[in-house]
Amino acid sequence: MSLVLDDVTLTYPDGDGRLTALDSVSLEVPAGRLTAVVGPSGSGKSSLLAVAATLVTPDRGRVVVAGTETGKLDPAGRAALRRERIGIVFQQPNLLPSLTAVEQLQVMAHLSGARPKTVRERALGLLDAVGLADKAARRPHQLSGGQRQRVNIARALMNEPSVLLVDEPTSALDHERGAAIVELLAGLTRERGTATVLVTHDRTHLSRVDDTATVHDGHLSGPVRA
Repeated sequence: MSLVLDDVTLTYPDGDGRLTALDSVSLEVPAGRLTAVVGPSGSGKSSLLAVAATLVTPDRGRVVVAGTETGKLDPAGRAALRRERIGIVFQQPNLLPSLTAVEQLQVMAHLSGARPKTVRERALGLLDAVGLADKAARRPHQLSGGQRQRVNIARALMNEPSVLLVDEPTSALDHERGAAIVELLAGLTRERGTATVLVTHDRTHLSRVDDTATVHDGHLSGPVRA
């Protein structure tokens, strides 16, 4: 299943008028492909991600997540869709200090009412998939910045989302660790069949993604296949 933004316009109040954050933006991200959305600060990248995540409702246009048109859902329906179909990797991992790596993942699944035994097995499997099988019992302060970001990614995949939205995952990492994170995202996207959007201002690692779109002053161009 894919992510589709169709002719999306989003504005915000700005004094006596309104500021256009997204202007007639259209984007389709197929399942199993990683699309990078690049642009400078203030260009509309974060607004695009918020609309795709159903955290903000656009003024006009359609957002379709895994075949579901989100504009037809009430707030409870959108919350359920986020919980079941959308994984979000925030810029800062925001891991709970008192929980181990595996417990960070388990908490996500428990919120959806999954069975404890199944949850732990899946959490351990995801930590293995991101290269942290031997760090399952460690707490955030015992992990490096790159390792915390890997836990962040594994946590976003815990409920088997159709769409994965990733916000500036390399901003706090050096070049080598940043490259490893983008490579990991590309591999997980192919293996798990997610429609993945990576929002970034850093063009360094774009050779590792499938498609690249550019946003500037609320206008989107592309995507262009890598």
